[in-house]
Order: sequence, then structure tokens, then C-alpha cells
Amino acid sequence: MKVKFAHQARQALIVSLIALLPVLAHATDSQPAQHKKHIVHKRVTHVAAKPARHYVTVNGKRRLVAGAAIAAVAPIVVEKASVGDTAGLKHTHDPLALQSNVAYVVDQASSKVLFEKNPDVSLPIASITKLMTSLVVVEANQDMNELIEITTDDIDKEKGTGSRLKIGAKLSRADMLHIALMSSENRAASALGRNYPGGLPAFVSAMNAKAKQLGMTETHYVDSSGLSSQNRASAKDLVRLVNAAYQHPVIREYSTDSRYTVNTGGHQLEYGTSNKLVSNPAWEIGLQKTGYITEAGRCLVMQAMIEGRAIVMVFLDSKGKYSRLADAGRIKKWLETTTTATAKTPPQI
Repeated sequence: MKVKFAHQARQALIVSLIALLPVLAHATDSQPAQHKKHIVHKRVTHVAAKPARHYVTVNGKRRLVAGAAIAAVAPIVVEKASVGDTAGLKHTHDPLALQSNVAYVVDQASSKVLFEKNPDVSLPIASITKLMTSLVVVEANQDMNELIEITTDDIDKEKGTGSRLKIGAKLSRADMLHIALMSSENRAASALGRNYPGGLPAFVSAMNAKAKQLGMTETHYVDSSGLSSQNRASAKDLVRLVNAAYQHPVIREYSTDSRYTVNTGGHQLEYGTSNKLVSNPAWEIGLQKTGYITEAGRCLVMQAMIEGRAIVMVFLDSKGKYSRLADAGRIKKWLETTTTATAKTPPQI
């Protein structure tokens, strides 16, 4: 009986306390109200400082994109300063506002200079080097059907770049030359140099000898791929190189091909051009070569027919993946409407 009474008493006490809760809450909140507001204010301020939410629509559904994902979708790429930038060439202004620090445009038939911007400065030329590589290979009259094997000696120890040509892959000298020119395949260019009488040192010597023969006084080569920043030339020198290489139909054909498939011994690899202009119907390109390493910036040499004239154009040290192609487009459009122009005198290296 006592137990029952105690239980009923506890229930009555609980009911009374529940009834008093609103009153107690009011009494408790009456003094610290400002303090709680202050705390809430701090919290709101802290939340507002967080990055704004970003959404994307995927298959009709709206999804929140995290900060890291946003960076992956729209990265901001700032290219490092090139040798030309360091020398102050980026401060050279030209009438067409080209992105290239160096530009040189010549009428191939008459050698008349149509446009020039820092044409005498010797700069790193990256894979434009492969144009001289091709010239030495072709003029050496080696067997173009001979199989050449990729070895560990062809691994890029200069920049650490990769390659689709695995160690042990075998291709004909012709195929190596094809993808070196069209797709700028570094291991192929290295293998071509190694498989020259006397090896790579003799090949590089032949490259420099050919440059001297052509009157390329501001040019020097140290490898067959162009990966070293010590491969240098001026735009004027490169016009001489383009003219010499243009005399060989195989170089014209390989450099302007858009796609090519090679068989490395049971395994097929399809390569594409490094210059999208060769597939553009608005262009009639007879020879071309691209190049890029950080020290050189984006480079391009081309021979093209514009308004019925054979034009040789050289662009060195451009910024932005497609800027050299855009510069070529500006020159083409300009040549269709005018005659000559000269950039302001730049500082020299």
C-alpha cells in the first residue's frame, strides 16, 4: 500500500514539474537573452564566411559541387615564365597584338619579310628541333624500312615525360619519323638519333653541321627530340630550316598528316597531329611543326598557301594552349587584307 502511494506521489510531482516548465524557461531566458543573441550572431557570421555553394546539372539533376571538384572542372592554369619572358620580350608590342613573343612571316618565293617581331633573338625551340632531326634522317639516306627498337636510352630523363611507345617496341625508321613529325613523339625522335652511324653524339653533330650549312647562325642543338632548353634558334634561322625541309616530299607528307596508325609488334597505336590546323579546310598547309616546353613556350612553324602565295611563318614563345594557332589565324586574316608590318624594337637577350 505504501509502495502504491509512493508511486502515485512521484507521478503527481512529475506532472507538476512539467506544468512549471514554461514558467521556468521564461525566468531562465529573461537575463541571458542578449548573451544568447550574441552567440547566435557569432555562429551566423561564421557560417556566412564559408564558401558559397555551387551546383551543376547532371542528367537533369541538380548536384552540389564541392570546392575541390569545382577546381577540377574549371582549373586556372598559369604558365611559368619562359626564357623570352625573363628577357623582357613579352613587353614587345605589335600591330596585331599577337600572343607570341616572337613572330616572323616571309613570302617563300621572294623571301620578302611581311611581318616581324623579335626575329633575331635565339630562344629555346622545343620540338621544332624535330624538323632538323627529320632533315638529317632523310638526307642520310638510311634504310627507311629498317626496324628500330625503343630502349631505356630513349626514356626522357630531361623532363620526365611519358610515351605510348613502350620499351622494346619496334617500328620502321619511316614510322618513327612519321610520328615524330606528326605527333611529336619524343622516344621516336630519340631512337632516330641513336640509330645513326656513330650514335646520338654523331647525329647531334650532323644537326649542327646542317644548321651551319644553311646559314643558321643563331642555332644550336644538343638532342634530337627538343626536350632540352639548350636547343635554340632564332625565327630567321627557322625560316631557313623550313625552306630546306620543304624540299623533301616525305617531310611535307608526314608533318601534315592528321592521323596515323603504327604496329609496334602485335599492338596497334593510333596517333593524331599536334596541330589542328592541318585538318581545317580553311588552311592549305604544306609543312608544319609544333613545339612546347616551359622554357620555350608554345612554338609553331608552318608553310601555307595564303591568297595564292606560299608563306612561311614562325611563332615562338606563345602563352596558352591554342594561342600559337590563333596567332597564325590573325596573320592569315591580316595577309588577306594588307601587306607588311614590323613590331617595336624589343630588348635583347
